[in-house]
Amino acid sequence: MSDTVDPIDIAIGARIRSRREELRITQAQLAAGAGVTFQQIQKYERGVNRVSAARLLQIAAVLKSTGAALLGELETAEGDELVLASPGVAELLSAFRSIRDAEKRDALLVIAKGLRG
Repeated sequence: MSDTVDPIDIAIGARIRSRREELRITQAQLAAGAGVTFQQIQKYERGVNRVSAARLLQIAAVLKSTGAALLGELETAEGDELVLASPGVAELLSAFRSIRDAEKRDALLVIAKGLRG
């Protein structure tokens, strides 16, 4: 068994966390609704543990979302794809999440938005 974390699992976890924070739901509240421990939610959000399809649907229901939205399926010119699974995105997301200083995270977001083409 490999100890590497799959970029897709990281991306799904990031979407779960983002939606949870958007709704101002704690990890404990999400866990209770999804039938798992808050520690398990932490592992899902970090991409350390893979979310099963059934659990993803339970989480989506608590987050008033859909499984497809949490998977990150977006319609693009090339068709459906997991955008956050693109090369470099997982590393960027991981680096961003490791920045503890909120002002530094905000500054990085300003830079990233300025680089959009």
